[in-house]
Order: sequence, then structure tokens, then C-alpha cells
Amino acid sequence: MTALFALATSLLWGLADFGGGLLTRRTPALTVVVVSQAIATAVLGAIVVATGGWSEAGPRLWFAFAAGVVGPVAMISFYKALALGPMGVVSPLGTLSVAVPVGVGLFLGERPGPTQFAGIAVAVLGVVLAGGPQLRGAPVQREAIVLSLVAALGFGMVFALIAEASTTVTGLFLALFVQRVTNVAVGGAALYTSVRRGNPALPPTGFPWASLPALAFIGLADVAANGTYAVAAQLGPVTVAAVLASLYPVVTALAARGFLSERLHAVQAAGAGLALVGTLLLATG
Repeated sequence: MTALFALATSLLWGLADFGGGLLTRRTPALTVVVVSQAIATAVLGAIVVATGGWSEAGPRLWFAFAAGVVGPVAMISFYKALALGPMGVVSPLGTLSVAVPVGVGLFLGERPGPTQFAGIAVAVLGVVLAGGPQLRGAPVQREAIVLSLVAALGFGMVFALIAEASTTVTGLFLALFVQRVTNVAVGGAALYTSVRRGNPALPPTGFPWASLPALAFIGLADVAANGTYAVAAQLGPVTVAAVLASLYPVVTALAARGFLSERLHAVQAAGAGLALVGTLLLATG
């Protein structure tokens, strides 16, 4: 079941990243983040009220709060790194986020077997290659490298923190709600600061009302992915759950191939194949 929930996480995150990438071509990235997360917050708030999730409030919510603070910082750093480029370097560096939850799992005493260790190595290599790493060409700014590593550390911390935020289903709804409220607050503050500096919050055509369904999908898919990952980490080894959940760049690349007819480079196709092999090793090890 750990593998199933972790793979669901990678599917949801991959599709959310694909949708977010499309929307940020027309709408400022910060606006996409804030609006999509605000929609998810409203839905989660209704779920918490309906399920009585408030009764699960406790010290573990501090993990959710911390995840809500770190998440937007990581996302903003990642977007800035992508803007500095080249994307072929920045995107694969983001996959280093898996090192944080895997390290936490090993520190807590998890010891995957030889087959699972091989699966971890093969899957991580596959994800990096699926991102289409740029091995030569345009020079890379030091700032882009630093921002990419900050984003990877932040995403990895979110992995580790959200897994500790609750132990029950209703508690998980409350934890995700707290995380999203914090996301919106931090993202909103960043958006306000950006606007004060003269950057537009909306595209020239005004608020993208036609994009609301897509924004809702991005926010809800991101929430669902956090939830399925938390369940995966509770049901089985964090080292396995984290690696399988980190396969989302493969999903994003395949979605671009399927919906936008983007051509996969040979290295990306090889990466997708290696990721599949690593998944099978982890699931059967």
C-alpha cells in the first residue's frame, strides 16, 4: 500500500506541476500559487468542519505550520531559478529534495534491503535524467544553482514535515488545512511585496476567470498529493515512500508529451525507463 499511495502522490504532483507550468505562461507565478492554494484552503476548511477535524488539534500541527512556511519559500526559489535557467540544469537539481526524507528515514533507523537500495538509486537516477539534464551549452549562474538547492532543501523538508503532522485521517485534513492557510499567508505576503516593487499581479487581460477550474485542479491536486504522501509514509518506510513520490518529474514530462506533443529527448526517455525499473524494484523489494 505504501507504493500505491506514493505513486499516487507522484501522479498528482506531476499533473499539478504540468498545469501550473501552463498557467504561469499567461499569469504571474505568485498569483497562480496564491489563488490555487486559496481555493484548496476553502475546500479543506469545509472538509474539516464536516468531519470534526478541529477535535484533532494538538502539538503535531506545528509540523503542518512549518511545512506551510517552508513550501512557498521553496516554490518561489524554484520559480526564480527557472527564470534564471537553464531549465535543463535547474529542474534535475530539484530532485535532490528526496535526500531529506530519505536521510530522515535512515536516521530514524530504517534499513531498506539490497533490492530496495538498488531501486532507490535507479529511480533517483531515472528522475534526474527524465528532467532532461543539460550537460553542456549555456553557462549557469551561481544564483540559479543556489536557488535550486534552496528549493530542493525546502521541498524535502515539506516531505519530512507533513509526514509527521498527523496520525489520523481527520487529523490529516486539519494538518493540510493549517498548511494551506500558512501557504496562502506566506505566498500572499510575497505577492504583495512583488506588487509593491512594480511587478504585475494579473495578466494584461485582468483576472483569469476562465482559468479558475485549472487553478482549482492545481490546488486540490497538490493537497491530495500531500495527503497521499503522508499516508504512504505512515504505512511503510519513509525511504521508499519518498523516492516513489519523487517520480513526479517523469509524470510532468509525459504529460507534456501527451498533451502538448513535446518531443522527449533520448535522455528523458531513458530516464523514464529507469524510473519504472526503480519503481518495480522498490515495490517488490
